[in-house]
Amino acid sequence: MNPIINELEKQYLDKELPDLNPGDTVKVFVRIIEGNKERTQAFEGTIIKKRGGGINKTITVRKIFQGIGVERVFAVYSPRVEKIAILKRGDVRRAKLYYLRELSGKATRIKEKIEKRG
Repeated sequence: MNPIINELEKQYLDKELPDLNPGDTVKVFVRIIEGNKERTQAFEGTIIKKRGGGINKTITVRKIFQGIGVERVFAVYSPRVEKIAILKRGDVRRAKLYYLRELSGKATRIKEKIEKRG
């Protein structure tokens, strides 16, 4: 890639982020401006897709709200994204979890990854 672009992007990549993977249950805190007030809103769900690299990295988070599936795409390094907290690590065998769109109820559960100590 162009070294000039890399140098410009470097200043935006300083955000401390956890290692995000598909299947993880995350809580994304987003800054929202309503009129002249600013507040933080949390969006909790499962990462079904990760794409891009560097400053263009995005994650798609899916949750069920009042029986309807809601998906939202977040630019990970956006100034609107305050922080991302991982609540649960998912143990999945796919990079894209689009199959969750067709499932409902208990079928959408993802096995939790058990991490080794030491």
